[in-house]
Amino acid sequence: MRAVFILITACLAGLMLPPQARAQDIEETGVQAGLTAGSEAGLQDWVAAFRPRALAAGISSAVFDDTMATVHFLPAVVERDRKQDEFTKTIWDYLDKAVSDDRIAAGQRALRDRKDLLDRIEAAYGVDREVVLAIWGLESAYGQVRGDISTPSALATLAYDGRRAAFFEAELLAALRIIQVGDVSPDQMLGSWAGAMGHTQFMPSSFLSFAVDFDGDGKPRIWGDDPTDALASTAAYLAKFGWQKGKGWGREVTLPAGFDYGIAGDRTQKPISVWAAMGIVAAEGGNLPDAGWASLLLPAGARGPAFLVYDNFASIEAYNKADAYVIAVGHLADRIKGGASFKASWPRDLRALTLPERIEMQQHLLGAGVYAGTADGKIGPLTLSAVKAFQRSKGMIPDGYPSLDVLEKLR
Repeated sequence: MRAVFILITACLAGLMLPPQARAQDIEETGVQAGLTAGSEAGLQDWVAAFRPRALAAGISSAVFDDTMATVHFLPAVVERDRKQDEFTKTIWDYLDKAVSDDRIAAGQRALRDRKDLLDRIEAAYGVDREVVLAIWGLESAYGQVRGDISTPSALATLAYDGRRAAFFEAELLAALRIIQVGDVSPDQMLGSWAGAMGHTQFMPSSFLSFAVDFDGDGKPRIWGDDPTDALASTAAYLAKFGWQKGKGWGREVTLPAGFDYGIAGDRTQKPISVWAAMGIVAAEGGNLPDAGWASLLLPAGARGPAFLVYDNFASIEAYNKADAYVIAVGHLADRIKGGASFKASWPRDLRALTLPERIEMQQHLLGAGVYAGTADGKIGPLTLSAVKAFQRSKGMIPDGYPSLDVLEKLR
């Protein structure tokens, strides 16, 4: 399980990168030499150079030529991609929109209106229906915001732009394979700016690996108004990554006074009985159920809510690695089911660090000799461990939260 991602890319339903498309997992590369950067002519030069590679990968000349003849350079897509790291928000700001009253109500309506379909999907894949609905709600507002951008054009633009060329070229090849087998026509392959498609925003490679024909019409269809195949495909995805029906994703807990925050945040699992012996109780009151193992998660540091998260957390994490997203899916699923909002308050007086501030923090941590990574502004396990070490050295609560207060003390 990944370390806490406290700062997240600003994203709303349908705009977060879906399965296998996480920016922090992809090596960034420069614009390819010899191409005219940022123009229609440059893209067409790139398409011509890409053609032999696509044919060598098994794409027929007819499919390639017919599809790529419709591809155009989309400058707005490049702009969206390059601004991802510049706009961040706190987890509480994200959750305010991701688990809004309107989204909860819409999910409850879908739970009633699509009961028969959800019954069949849950029986087939063993994934709780509310979790499938929550992903649908976050990714496309229950099908209302599926995206209207040409997937081949978006992927070709991003591959040509070069910042993550290898990744997007591989996704473009996957898209061409989908077209080649006849699952969708090029003009109907529409989605988000990042190439995510359908009701639950699958990247082409995820479609090839996990999409299912649940309605029995002969093809897995995720692009039309009917969400049947998309919802079943999402359940199949979660099942593949170990979802355990009825086990939940985690629960909010209350920590005892004087708790050692240094043992939180590293995703080390312990038996729930061990956490209970430390004085941790359920936030709604009462003792923790002694069932399995869990790790302690503090997404906003010592001042925010605390969670014990279970193995199912990692299953959702396979869909999107950002902790904020996983908590949003789990909490939205709970709320759709009738659960209550979180008990503890978020530290709303704090703000997210900007990208330059995150880079500066890492530079200071490097200078302090507690950080072994690079100053790239990406908050991952090494940065969080370094923040925790610095906090200990200054007598601060070692919760690993990269706050402005930590940065000011580093300065």
